Amino acid sequence: MFEAFFRYEFLQNAFFTGVMIGLLAPMLGVFLVVRRLSLIADALSHITLSGIAASLLLGKHVVFFQGLNPLYMGMVFSVGGALLIEQLRSVYQYYKEIAIPIILSGGIGLGVVFISLADGFNNDLFNYLFGSVIAVTRSDLWTILGVTIVVLVVLTLFYKELFFLSFDEEQAVVSGLNRKLVHFIFIVMVALVIAASMRIVGILLVSSLMTLPVAAAMRFAKGFKQMFVYSILFGQISVIGGLILAYQLDLAPGGTIVILAVLILIGSIAVDKMMGGRQINWKRVYGKK
Repeated sequence: MFEAFFRYEFLQNAFFTGVMIGLLAPMLGVFLVVRRLSLIADALSHITLSGIAASLLLGKHVVFFQGLNPLYMGMVFSVGGALLIEQLRSVYQYYKEIAIPIILSGGIGLGVVFISLADGFNNDLFNYLFGSVIAVTRSDLWTILGVTIVVLVVLTLFYKELFFLSFDEEQAVVSGLNRKLVHFIFIVMVALVIAASMRIVGILLVSSLMTLPVAAAMRFAKGFKQMFVYSILFGQISVIGGLILAYQLDLAPGGTIVILAVLILIGSIAVDKMMGGRQINWKRVYGKK
């Protein structure tokens, strides 16, 4: 494995991309889980599928799209889906959660239409659905590096605001925090990370990498910052271990990564039970008593 890593560029691309995704997905996943918005990742991943399918379809008929990385169109659709979710959440003020299944359903429907117009699945689209080590290009690596830098900078600048908004939204608004702006910035970051993650994990599994490491971390963390550390640690173990196993056993990397994350979660629950631990209500600790 290590000898092949230095020999083959696609393995280097997959490894470095995986490390960045293993960092970003759990970091944003912490805020999603605490705010009970985990299903947003599923909705945006499906609308991203529509963007990928649209790019591949246009690539058959328009010269410009033939040389364009489908990842870019996926990001455009993902960000657009995130903005639509926010708009629908404001329309259905008393039933905000309905915005997620609306976008999820629309994303699936649109994706199926684009796929049918493109005469069904091809190998490229299959790789986006389930992830592929071989499919990660140097262009994908640089794109995801750019997304990583942007997300880390934004999280550093808005950490306090996101923390405040996650645990006590009403008090945050009373204190003068611009809730719409902060949430808009956050949801756009989530959309970009989901689109960036699909090369490794796959569109259908990307939400797992945002929630499973966080769920495991919640069994051990005794503070919010600890939850970040454990989430990233479990995410990196899942991604790096999954990529190594996928290469050695000739398995799909997305499924291998997710199965490893599930095993880590099961192990964390078992260890926590043996230690007599209790699940922490983070809303109660940091929010309203």
